[in-house]
Amino acid sequence: MLNRNRIVTAAVELIEREGADAVSMRRIAAELGVGVMSLYNHVPSKAALLDAVAEDVLSRIGFADDPSAHWTERVRIQARAFRRIAHHYPRCTMVVVSRQLSSTAGLLPVERALATLREAGFDGQEAVRMLRMFIAYVVGSLLREVGVTPTFAPVRADAVVAEADPALFPVLSELRPHLDSCDHDEEFEFGLELLVQAMAVRAAARAEAQAGREEGGRGGERAGRGGARQ
Repeated sequence: MLNRNRIVTAAVELIEREGADAVSMRRIAAELGVGVMSLYNHVPSKAALLDAVAEDVLSRIGFADDPSAHWTERVRIQARAFRRIAHHYPRCTMVVVSRQLSSTAGLLPVERALATLREAGFDGQEAVRMLRMFIAYVVGSLLREVGVTPTFAPVRADAVVAEADPALFPVLSELRPHLDSCDHDEEFEFGLELLVQAMAVRAAARAEAQAGREEGGRGGERAGRGGARQ
């Protein structure tokens, strides 16, 4: 029986095999063995279908969030959850980051991430910027790890380094053993920790500045009361 879920699932599978450019209503109909016009009873357009793909992928993110945990740990949990789904659906993740979603499935992960950052003390603009930074980091790590290309070929630099002249590139030659190997899980955790630590430093600086302003305000009030008594 044809339904929206079957159509979206077919689109997800096609994108992972061949990329988003392969998607068309005609192609999806062929994949399902149905007439093209029958799809429009469930999905009004290709754009709506791609939105549905993005929402479907986002809805699969498993947030084992612990509201009682420190905000830095909650950020780590959320980033890892997004990475897991991005790693499982690398080409569909490119669809996710290219769509402007307004559904509950599309907005819930964003809401959770922003709420965590706001609870950490960041203002609205900072929270949005940090969320964008994390998305860019996760997607960038994904591109390096699995290579979202027609052949899913990893992007590697070691072959180029192997041919480099040590006299011209002494540092590259020295570090070649490190460039030749890459544990993607360790690399992701290393970058994630750098980001979280930088955020923690910024949050502490913001809290200290706020405390200074409040103390300055109380000092002004005390001075005002002292002047009134004189």
